[in-house]
Amino acid sequence: MNFASIQVPADRPPVSSPRALTEADAIDIWIARWLRARRVDLCRRYQCDPRRLYEIWEGQRFPAAREKAWALFQEQYPALLDRVDPGFHRRVPRGRHPDQLEMFC
Repeated sequence: MNFASIQVPADRPPVSSPRALTEADAIDIWIARWLRARRVDLCRRYQCDPRRLYEIWEGQRFPAAREKAWALFQEQYPALLDRVDPGFHRRVPRGRHPDQLEMFC
């Protein structure tokens, strides 16, 4: 199979090398999260791995971006303030909690 003959669909942007995210990108990513933009759409828009988004949402990268984004969000979308959780992302553990095993003994 010749991979050079494969055409990229028109609705997808061509794959290019990932770029470093900036603080302005992080602010936009926070606002997009609160507007319920899909993660896959954000990855395509910013040409980044999903782990970079979670680094921003967990406060590991650009920790001050959340406060700046929240201030912008309050100005631009005041009607949505009661429908948004402005907090950081919280990981949900996938493993079993050791105390749960006691229930079945």
